[in-house]
This record gives sequence, structure tokens and C-alpha cells, in this order.
Amino acid sequence: MASPASDPDAASSPRPVGIHHSDILFSNDQQMSMSALMSGLKRTTLTMHNRLRSIRADAEFVARAASAFGGPREAEADAGAEDAAPGNTRRPLIANERCGSWYVRPENKGGSAYFKSTDGHERAWKFSTRRLNLHIVELAEKHDGVIIVDSTRRGKRMPDALSTTIPVWCAVLNRVLLPQHPLSQKLFLPPSLPPTTHAQITALLPGFVASLEALALPLPRRLGKPLRPLWITQDSVLPGQHDGEDDEGGSSVVFEDYRPVICCTASRRVVGSETEEGGYIQGAGDDTENWAHGLTPPVFWAHADRLLETAEADLPALIERLVQEDAATHAATGSEARTLLAPGICVCPASAATAAPRGGESSECYIQLLPSTSPQESWVKGPRLMQVGLGNSKAGSRNLRLALPHICAFAREYMRGVASSSPSGGDGNEKKIIVSCDSGKDFSVGTALALSCLLLDDAGSLREEGGGGARAEGFTKTLVKSRLGGFMTAFPAANPSRATLQSVNSFLMDWRN
Repeated sequence: MASPASDPDAASSPRPVGIHHSDILFSNDQQMSMSALMSGLKRTTLTMHNRLRSIRADAEFVARAASAFGGPREAEADAGAEDAAPGNTRRPLIANERCGSWYVRPENKGGSAYFKSTDGHERAWKFSTRRLNLHIVELAEKHDGVIIVDSTRRGKRMPDALSTTIPVWCAVLNRVLLPQHPLSQKLFLPPSLPPTTHAQITALLPGFVASLEALALPLPRRLGKPLRPLWITQDSVLPGQHDGEDDEGGSSVVFEDYRPVICCTASRRVVGSETEEGGYIQGAGDDTENWAHGLTPPVFWAHADRLLETAEADLPALIERLVQEDAATHAATGSEARTLLAPGICVCPASAATAAPRGGESSECYIQLLPSTSPQESWVKGPRLMQVGLGNSKAGSRNLRLALPHICAFAREYMRGVASSSPSGGDGNEKKIIVSCDSGKDFSVGTALALSCLLLDDAGSLREEGGGGARAEGFTKTLVKSRLGGFMTAFPAANPSRATLQSVNSFLMDWRN
């Protein structure tokens, strides 16, 4: 019998009807077109409309979770905190900044937290002495717990800030504030994390405790029960969800042994591609610098319907107009308040420090850190006004290192002048330095830190310059960390960058200045 290969009839027989996948060939240009097509599909999914709709949908879940666990009612929010009944223990909604604020309506927001996911990354766990969040302890004690809201990108169940950073924070604070309590030694992590992670983090806790105690800061004096993290997501069954209870039932959720720190992940988990979710985007409020065009959560919630009804192409122009109107309102009302970080040293955004001191109208000293560079010889505008052109971002942080000797010398002359003109030698009410930068949270805080360390002793009095000045005592990282810890307690929203703090440390540790 002839083989098929040698059979002439087989060789000449027609091929089966249809096209085999091997018959489909794409040129390089066509393959690139397919890649461009997939990128285009992703872009059409990650639109601003889809982001804002996803945020609003997730915020509805957050509101339900808050109601179930004792968050603020709409009526209570409308009445305002000052009208709340004495002893009200409804747990406040706390936005973990910056992402969390997108998912909490401003009228329901009970505060902000500053827990970073980077502090909870696998095998990079740490307790941040920069972000102590001690105000959360006081809120948890006052309201029998808090609800902290955050979100994360596609594919993750919850952000590392909620799964690891906050549990480490709870464990450290429990050991420091309630060292004798039998439950304070426990570390609670989500059940999804393996026992090895639990053991490794537990081994780090004594060092974290020592780092907090080394700051020698005044800590919250009252904590009746240890803090315990709990986790809820959109997959969780909320209290009262299936038993016919109404919103009032949430206030009955009581934890006998702990102050609950309820970690609420706002977004639904998306495992596949965004294109398969009908426009839903997990963690839509994250990475705002890539999509928001300057839109902020308060502006979004004030104009949500209008924004969602506007065509995609018209959104950037509308957002620019709304943001400008909001900034003008803040400037007119003076709602960007100053924050006192040390005796006689305040920080604020540039928008709150636009008025320069004139004549004898004010004894305040203004140090304004500007986003455009300027020559050093032009900085001093008068005995109580200094405008320092640092520049923006990392370049500005680096320039701060070179500017600090001039800034501190200017501030010292002002403070010495006020002290010498006062019969009592001056006090914190008579001398005040206002340090401003664009945000009021970065360069200004770093500069205030340098001024505090260089010019003020531990009692807040002006250091003596005799015998080599303050530098004769030397500066240690512990001193700088302690002062910074005090700043972050007084001003939790402060966010000095790593580069800014490096410039401050370099200046203070350098004996040549």
C-alpha cells in the first residue's frame, strides 16, 4: 500500500474547507496595529468619566460600611460636630490620604490619616517615626474606634497600608501605651497573610517600640483598651446586611476587648483587565497626578453631578475653572490656616501668606519659599520679609540646603531683635515667624524644623550664641527625629519629602555652617 506521501491522488486532493490558524499571518505593521488597538481600548476604559463614576460607586459602599459599623449619619453630618450629642460614640470615617479622601464625602469625613503602603511592603516593614498618627489614638478612644478608608490598584485585595502598616502601628502603640495589658502583645494581620509574615513582623516589634520611645514625645495619656485592626472589603458581609436591621443597628456593634481600627478597602477587586469590567476601575482615586487635571476630592463632591454630565473632551476646561473658583474662595475666606509647629514658628500655604508686613502694622516675620529660583542677594526684602526662590520639587529641596544658612541667620536676627526690645526678654506671643511654601506642607515644614533645632532649646527659648553657639552642643539625628515627631503630631497633614529632610539633616550636621 502506497504511503500518503507517495500517493499522487493524495498530493493532488483538495484541502479541507476552512482556514487553519497557521494560515493567518500578520506583518510587523499589522502586529503593531493590534498593539495600538489594545492600548486604545485601555485608554477608552480609563477615562475620567469612568474614574469618577467608579469613585462614586465605591463611596456608596463606604457609606454603607460606615453605617454598619457606626459611622456618621447624614443628619449628624448636616448638624455639624459642634451639635453632636455628648457621649456620641459613632465611629468617625477617617480618610487615609491622599487616595482615601476621594471615597468619603467631605460632610461625612471625620479626619485624615497618613499611613503609607511603602511602610507595609513585603520584607520592608517599618514603623514610621515621621508618620505617627497619634491623633487617631485620641479619636479611637473618644469614639470607641475609627473607620479608616483607602483603596488600591487593580488585582490587589487591599492596600498594604491597611493590611500591614496599620496593624504594625496598632501593635507598637499598644505596647507603648498599655504595656501591662494582657492583649497588648498580640499582632493582628489579615488571615490571607502567611504565618511566616506574622512571625517576621513580630520579631521586629521590639525595635519599633524602641524607636518610638527614643523620641521622648508626649504621647496620648488615655487608651482604655488595646487597638485592634479589622478589615472589610466589598466582599465582606456587613453587620445587619441580612438580618433586616436598618441603619440604626450599626451603632450596636460593640467590641468588648478592643478599640477597633476598621480598615475599609473602598474599591472592588478586579482580577482581569479593566476592559472586562464595563467601565469600572479599581482604585480609581489613586495616581491623581496622571488623570485628575488638578481636581480635588472636595471640588469633585461639590460638583459631582455636573462633572459626570459633562462631555469627556470638555472636562479639563471645566475642572480648571472649578479649581480656580475653589482656590479664590479659600483665599477670600482665609480658610488656609496657619499651623504653630514650635514656639514662635508657624507654617502655612503660600495662599495664606500673600500679605507682606508693612510698617508697624505687624511684628510678624515672613519667610516665603517661592517655586521659581531667584539670586540670593535678592532674597531679603526688609527686616521682616524674606522671599527665597528655591524652585520646585527635588531641585527645590536641594536648593534648600544652600539657602538654610541665610534663612536661619535672617530669622535669628529677627528673634534677637524682638527679644531685646521686650522688657521681659520676649516670649512666643511677641515673636512669630511665618514660613510658607506652595503646599504649606513640604519646604515650609523642613525650614521650620531647621529653625526649631538651630534657634530654640528644648524649652522653646532662643538659644544663646556664646561659646560657639548652638553648634557647640551638636545636633544628633535623635534630636531632629524628636522635633520632627512633635511637628507631625501637631500637624499630621505635614508631608516634608525625603529630599527636604535630607537637606535639613545635612545643614544641621555640617559643622562648617
